[in-house]
This record gives sequence, C-alpha cells and structure tokens, in this order.
Amino acid sequence: MQNLDKKYMKECFKLALKGKGKTLPNPMVGCVVLDKSGNVLSKGYHKRCGDNHAERDALLKLEGNEAEGGTLYVNLEPCSHWGKTPPCTDIIIEKKLKRVVIGMKDINPKVDGINILKRAGIEVKTGVLEKEAEFLNRVFIKNTKLKLPYVVLKTATTMDGKIATKTGDSKWITSESARSEVYKIRKEFDCILTSSNTVIADNPTMEHRNKCILDKNSRIPKESKILQQGNIYIATKENTPLKNGKLNLKSVLEELYKKEIYTVFVECGGTLAGALLKENLVDEIYQFIAPKILNDNSGKSCFDGDSITNIANTKNLEIYETKKISPDILLKCKIL
Repeated sequence: MQNLDKKYMKECFKLALKGKGKTLPNPMVGCVVLDKSGNVLSKGYHKRCGDNHAERDALLKLEGNEAEGGTLYVNLEPCSHWGKTPPCTDIIIEKKLKRVVIGMKDINPKVDGINILKRAGIEVKTGVLEKEAEFLNRVFIKNTKLKLPYVVLKTATTMDGKIATKTGDSKWITSESARSEVYKIRKEFDCILTSSNTVIADNPTMEHRNKCILDKNSRIPKESKILQQGNIYIATKENTPLKNGKLNLKSVLEELYKKEIYTVFVECGGTLAGALLKENLVDEIYQFIAPKILNDNSGKSCFDGDSITNIANTKNLEIYETKKISPDILLKCKIL
C-alpha cells in the first residue's frame, strides 16, 4: 500500500506541474481517483487561478457513483471553504470516497479539510512524499507565509566565479545556447529585477512583461533599451525607504508583492547579488558556469556583498538540478 501511495502521489505531482505559472496565487495541485478495486477512474489538476481545484476537476468527470468506496490522491489538503470555487471536501464526501491520501497539509489556516473528511467517516492518510510536495509548492508557501515574492537569482560565471574582467568586459562568458536558455527561463517568472549599475554598464533589453529596476538616484538614461518594452517599476529614493543609505531591498519586494508579483528573477552584478544574499532575500540560485577560467583575482565576482572570515559563516545551498547546456552547465540550487 505504501508503494502504491507513493506511486500515485508522484502522478499527482506530474499533473500539478501542468498548471505551472498559471495557478498563482493558488498552489499547483494534481489529483488521481481510483475505484474500490484500485483501477484509475479519473485524473485532474488545477489549471489556473479561478478554475476548479484538482479534486473537483477529477471528480466532475465521473457521471455516476463509480468512485464510491475508492481512493482519492491529492498532493495538497483539500480545501474546506468557499473561495472562487466550492469546497473540495463537499464533492469528496458526496462521491462517497472511502480513503483520501494527501501529500501535505495546507498552510492556509482557513483550510480544515482533513478533519472534515475524518468526521465524515473517510480514512485520511497525510504526509506521503511530504518534502517533495512542499518543494513543488515552495512559491505558494513563501507567498502565503511571508507575503513576499519567491526570488531566484541568476548568475553566469567562469569556473572561478567571475562575471567580468576588472575592466567590466563580460561578453560573452557563457555560450549562445546558455543565453537562449535564460530567455526561456525568464518567461517562467512574473518579473525581472535588475540594478541601475547593470543597465548603465550593459544596456540590456531584458524582454519581459514586468521589470523592476533599482535606481536609487535616478541615473539610468531614458533611452535605455530596458525601458522600451514591458511594465516598468523603478525603485528610487523618492518611492522606496532607505536602509543604511541604500534602497531597502525587502521593501522593494514587498511593493512588488502588492502589485501581484509572486515570482522574481534577478539578473544583476555582484554588488546587488551579494546584498540580496546577505539579507536572506534569495530563495534559489541558477548558476550558469562556462568552462573558462579568468585567473585574475581583480575580476568581478558574482557575489560581492559581505566580509567573511570563517567558512562556518558561508551560505549553504543544495543543488537539486544539474543541466548540461553545451558547452556550459546550469546548476539550480536552493538556499538552505
């Protein structure tokens, strides 16, 4: 039974990912329904915010009482309150499921689906592949708990961690294929964030529907390419609180969240990257590494925001994906 539960929970994860980028601020959820003999009856997933939740999507495909006495798998605790859609607990009880298997509890305090199902006489099992379920919905969890966007910082470096020479020359460290990958990744996020230093040094286009530029002293030229397309939010000392004489980075992220920006992709130099890392405002790092060595300690580093004398004080990461984008590699890491 335990192996079967894991098997179908993994299927829920795959279904949930079909809604990636469309469900926020809701979570990604998938659902599998079995009959009492263990045969798969129906599958569903949450397609976009405002649409039916995964359980309702799956169960509404059944016309009769086929699910009676069966098992429902879902990676997140079924909702028990009215929002844009009815409570999923209602239809689970209505369809007379015997057993419900859940990946993780919902962190929304309004949700009490587990107890409602139990009171209805339904057997409930929770915590199946719980860590994986939490990682799947890490954006939703941070958004809900902290009211802040989920932040991924991208770097493109030589093997010795340099993003440019001491003169600022950086074109190109990584290959065209790696840069094409970045263009694809940007589309997965609600907003791109960069600094005035990067805009002035590189004059990038950074095509995206939403862009945030940190420009404390309003230095970027009006003809900058980055300003020619998309919705632009420029954080300056006039509209953003200061912290130690610099823009308060957490305040910038709070403002973006108020604008319904739930995910942020940061592309910047070492100063801003280091500051974000030091203030614990980065959730993940995507590091593109080229098979090149600058071999010059005067080169510009990808992170330059702290003064560390003890290895015990370094930031620890967990690499959860490695991808070869020949001749470069991409490491996706979460901050521990």
